Amino acid sequence: MDRILFGDNQFFAVNHTSDEKSRAQSIKFKNDKTIIDTINYAVDMSVDTFMCTTHDRMRNVCELIKSDFYRYKDFKIYPCMPYAHKYANAITELGILDTIKTYVPGNFFGTLFKGGKALLNKDFLSMMELMIDAEMKIFKGINTPVIFLQNVITDLLLGLGMKDVLKAFYEYVSEKYNAEVGFITMNMPRLLNLLESINIYNPIICTSINSAGFRMSGGTELYENTLRTRNVRVIAMQVLGGGAIHPREAIDYVCGLPNIESILFGASSKQNISQTISLIREFDEKYSFSESNIAI
Repeated sequence: MDRILFGDNQFFAVNHTSDEKSRAQSIKFKNDKTIIDTINYAVDMSVDTFMCTTHDRMRNVCELIKSDFYRYKDFKIYPCMPYAHKYANAITELGILDTIKTYVPGNFFGTLFKGGKALLNKDFLSMMELMIDAEMKIFKGINTPVIFLQNVITDLLLGLGMKDVLKAFYEYVSEKYNAEVGFITMNMPRLLNLLESINIYNPIICTSINSAGFRMSGGTELYENTLRTRNVRVIAMQVLGGGAIHPREAIDYVCGLPNIESILFGASSKQNISQTISLIREFDEKYSFSESNIAI
């Protein structure tokens, strides 16, 4: 995985510090060209991985990306699914059958039969496969080397102890899409224990990592110990602690931790994108230099 990943929260009015900022972002990114222009700020600084939800607007964004092969020849997307609000809103507006027609891929009647059979048999794993295929439709033709299960589902399954569903997601995505599988969670230590219990070792886990302990179930000490002592590939998100930590302090902390393979961030302006990328590179160089001195 690349060291720096660009995220999409700002495009869909997700802001952990201010409702006013959320409204402003919603207005700013009301058209797809503004989203692409912002992604391009990161691409121009050699950040070629975009981690995003399967929001409906990503369909048009993906088409714009595919239309400019030269600019995006090294570009990758890490889809994160499911985008639960999409289905809830669609059912409200369209009803259940029209929602299925809209989102189920391939031959409608064939997949509907499979889905109906799954419902009748309570075969939730078959239904899950249909939903994965539906979510992946919009990324056809784009390099998607890692596919993530969103934390709203990961942590629900974790809390219920539903190991078989997590295992089935892992196996289906690995085999069908020839991709690595990632899990987003707010409880990295507990999820890691569960994944290892079903023979998923050195997993990719995207989780909150920050010195304030923001959305880190178990607290910073447990997370730091897990990073030092366990085999896990971590993507650090929410590194600013919901806005509670100054960017320089936040990135210094995260870059100094072991086993942080990637850092995920979102920003809505060229200035903030440039600042964050520059800080990550600065502190990576600092800690790389420190480690080389220790080795000597």
